[in-house]
Amino acid sequence: MMITVLSREQVMSVLEMPRVIKGVEQVYRMKANGETVVWPLVSHEFEHANAVMDIRSGYVAGMKLHGLKMLNNFPGNARLGLPGFNGMLMIFDSDTGLPLGVLDASYITGMRTGAAGAIAARALAREDSTRLLVLGAGKQAAFQIAAALLLMPGLERVLVADPLSASNAFAFVDALPARLSDEFHINVQKTIHFEVAENLETAVASSDVIITVTPSRKPLIQREWLKPGTHFSCIGSDMEGKEELDPEIFRGARIFADDRPQCMRVGEMELPLKQGVIAESDIAGELGQVLAGMIPGRTSYGETTIFDATGLALLDLVTGKVAIDLALEKGIGTRVDM
Repeated sequence: MMITVLSREQVMSVLEMPRVIKGVEQVYRMKANGETVVWPLVSHEFEHANAVMDIRSGYVAGMKLHGLKMLNNFPGNARLGLPGFNGMLMIFDSDTGLPLGVLDASYITGMRTGAAGAIAARALAREDSTRLLVLGAGKQAAFQIAAALLLMPGLERVLVADPLSASNAFAFVDALPARLSDEFHINVQKTIHFEVAENLETAVASSDVIITVTPSRKPLIQREWLKPGTHFSCIGSDMEGKEELDPEIFRGARIFADDRPQCMRVGEMELPLKQGVIAESDIAGELGQVLAGMIPGRTSYGETTIFDATGLALLDLVTGKVAIDLALEKGIGTRVDM
C-alpha cells in the first residue's frame, strides 16, 4: 500500500492559488448540497507553553475523501529556532479507507484559508469595493491578500494593520510585492497601493472590505468606526473566547458562517450570541448556500455583511488532494509503502 508524503517545501512547489480557489469554492457548494460532513472540532490549550492544538476532520462525500488535520501553534518556539506553526494532514480514500497521503498542513492551511476569505469577500462585498484592510500582519495575511487580488480586480489600495507591532506591519508591507510575485506569481499593478494602517480607526472608516487574521481575545474594531456597506471576512476567531469585532457590529448585519454549528460554538459570532446581541435566527446561512444560489448574499448597498470562518477540514482535504495529484504528475514527493 503506497502513500504519498509531502513536505512543506514540496507542497509549496506544486500548489497555486487559482487551483486552490477553485477547489474551495467547489467544497462550499458541495456542503450546501449535503455532500459533506463536518466532524466535531477538538482543541486543547497548553497553558505552560501558551500554546494551542486543534484537530479538524470531515468527509467530502462528493469527492470520496475523508481525513483530519492536526495543527499546533507554539509561539514560544521562536526562542528555540523552531517553527511555531506546524501540523500534519492525513487524507484517506472513502471507498476503501486506505490512506492516500500525509502532508505538511501549515502551507495548505494558509492557501485554503486565504481562498476562503477572498471568496466570501467577492460574494458579499459591494461590487465597487476598492479598499481592502487586513488586520494582522502574521503568517496568514499574505495568503488573504494574494487571493483577494486575484478575485477582486477592482482593488486599488491594500492597508495592513498590526495591533501588536507597527514595525512588523512595515516590514510585511515592504516585502509584500516581491512575495506576491515570487510565491503567488502575482505581478502587482502600479495602480495598487500597499500601505501600513497606523491609525486603525481611520483605516476602518475608509475601507470597503476588512479581513481579520489575529488571535485576539478582545474587540479590535468598534462599530462606530464603520462606514455603511462594509464587508468583514473574520478569520482569526476559530476557538472559544477569541474575538476581533465589537459584538455590536453584528447587530443588524447580514451574517454568514462557513459551518453554522461550529461558528456558533467557536467563531466570531460566539460571543455576540452568548451576550444576546444576536440570536441564531439572525444568521442568514452559510457561504456555500450563497455560492450555490440557494440564498441571497448582500441585499442592500449599505448593509454590513459578515463571513465567520472557523476553518473546515473539508477545505484542507480537497486542497491536499490537489497537491498530491500535482506532485504525482511532476514526480515530486516520497512514496512510502505502509
